[in-house]
Amino acid sequence: MRRHLITRAGALLAGLLLCAGTAPTAASAYREAAPAAQDSASAGPRTASSAAAPLPDARAAADPAYRVLAFSKTAGFRHSSIDDGLAALRELGAAHNFTVDATEDATAFTAANLGRYGAVVFLSTTGDVLNGTQQTAFEQYIRGGGGYVGIHAAADTEYDWPFYAGLAGALFHSHPHNQTATVRVEDRAHDATAHLGGAWQRFDEWYNYRSNPRTTAHVLASLDEGSYTGGNMSGDHPIAWCKDYEGGRAFYTGGGHTDESYTEPAFRRHLLGGIRWAAGTTKADCRPETGYTALFDGSGTAGWEQAGPGSFSLADGTLTSQGGLGMLWHSAREVTGDYSLKLDWRMDGDDNSGVFVGFPASSDPWSAVNNGYEIQIDATDAADRTTGAVYGFQSADVTARDAALNPPGEWNTYEIRVTGERLEVFLNGRKINDFTNTDPARSLRQGHIGLQNHGDGDQVSFRNIRLATSDTDGRTGELTGVNGKCLDVAAGATADGTQVQLWTCNGSGAQQWTVPGDGTVRALGKCLDVSGGGSADGTRIQLWTCNGTGAQTWSAQPDGSVRNPQSGKCLDAEGGTWNDGTRVHLWTCHTGPNQKWNLP
Repeated sequence: MRRHLITRAGALLAGLLLCAGTAPTAASAYREAAPAAQDSASAGPRTASSAAAPLPDARAAADPAYRVLAFSKTAGFRHSSIDDGLAALRELGAAHNFTVDATEDATAFTAANLGRYGAVVFLSTTGDVLNGTQQTAFEQYIRGGGGYVGIHAAADTEYDWPFYAGLAGALFHSHPHNQTATVRVEDRAHDATAHLGGAWQRFDEWYNYRSNPRTTAHVLASLDEGSYTGGNMSGDHPIAWCKDYEGGRAFYTGGGHTDESYTEPAFRRHLLGGIRWAAGTTKADCRPETGYTALFDGSGTAGWEQAGPGSFSLADGTLTSQGGLGMLWHSAREVTGDYSLKLDWRMDGDDNSGVFVGFPASSDPWSAVNNGYEIQIDATDAADRTTGAVYGFQSADVTARDAALNPPGEWNTYEIRVTGERLEVFLNGRKINDFTNTDPARSLRQGHIGLQNHGDGDQVSFRNIRLATSDTDGRTGELTGVNGKCLDVAAGATADGTQVQLWTCNGSGAQQWTVPGDGTVRALGKCLDVSGGGSADGTRIQLWTCNGTGAQTWSAQPDGSVRNPQSGKCLDAEGGTWNDGTRVHLWTCHTGPNQKWNLP
């Protein structure tokens, strides 16, 4: 919403939704042309794609210059497509402002040399390709904020290096014969998949993996195992994913076995998006995501109603605002209690919209103005009325917002998390606002959800609106303690007995904890556990397979402590310095800061 400064009362009455006070300014002349659906050309019909044609790459072409290291050493099977892959990477780089250095010489893996690169691509590497010293240098590169892109047989690499297994997300198990399969695109906001439709028909060699990466990575696309033969992952078969990992970024795609993959426009655009994200030139929410229910999945607007003038068009699984001033609201469900709302949005230029929460059912859009809160979407405005602000009440953290925001023409993801009367806003996985409602006439814990259509000339699009609620799905997020550090599963490992510790918050799956309401606290599919069900001070706290015992029951206390009722003792950060790697153990409850925790 865009207008002159007026009084708070006038703001609430005259414009939180309808933005009166000034006439809407003209939107930017820039408008990205809608992509026409077509098959992507490739060598022969077997590589035809049903995805929409890649979006125009004007934004990618404007990226700051950077370098990419393409590493294709093989100590096992060697793919004939490596040469085609290198050629495609060089062509993408020439068109999109990055330089590709190709090597199969592992001595390139030194701290000084890796520091030159925005991302390192493992292009169908196989076997043990780095020695211990080189592995250490690469670990340092990732922990220093570096980017990794794994293509196809990158998952058939370094089986005995736990850091790499965590970085890649999953390792190769087997594959059937090459064949066409349906790829289900789960995330249409990430730059690697935003150009695709909901289903992508491709011919390739489809890997089965030794583990499912969904609990530790954000799945971008998965295979429909009913569309081909030989899948063995019980119907949940991720094939492309991204993750924040120990300070760096990791993207993996299982495609790319065939030579023809690298002349397929949709697949090339998929690779470009993965490289851009790994190099940090575009942002995305790559936190693991489970437990959400679709409110809008692209197939239709059943359960939604328009309030006020204007409307939303529906095309290519996308809602786009037109006219106004009004609001499309989800009438089928009133949300109560704690919840997490996620949705993807895109502005075409200097446009204006917002997301409303916490308002009662009404065909009058002023209901949202007078009773709810708006999370603003606007390229330019005053601090409390621009993207990420709780409109008219609290500005976003502008520095964090600017670091997380993708520009007009690219997709962004909001998470709007409500816990009690606390409202947190995450943009592309990064927290940008933390607001507490103190108005007794309003409540964040009960109400509906709505999307604003601001007016003529303001064109904002939405996709993939989904909701997780505490009463059904539990709350998921970071569990923070002393010095603002996160409760962390050491190295992101999932073996029973893995140590739980403090670590600087980094958004990784090892720091995503779910409180499902049954007394457990869970991460990576397992439970926070008191070793041996002990009660002695100093008893180890670990990750363990959930088993329903008292060793895995926890109770949050009003003083901020988290108690294990079976032992009567508290979750405690060891010692008195509390650095990265500080172990968490059981200890007699007291009032110290190392026993104060903020649950998701």
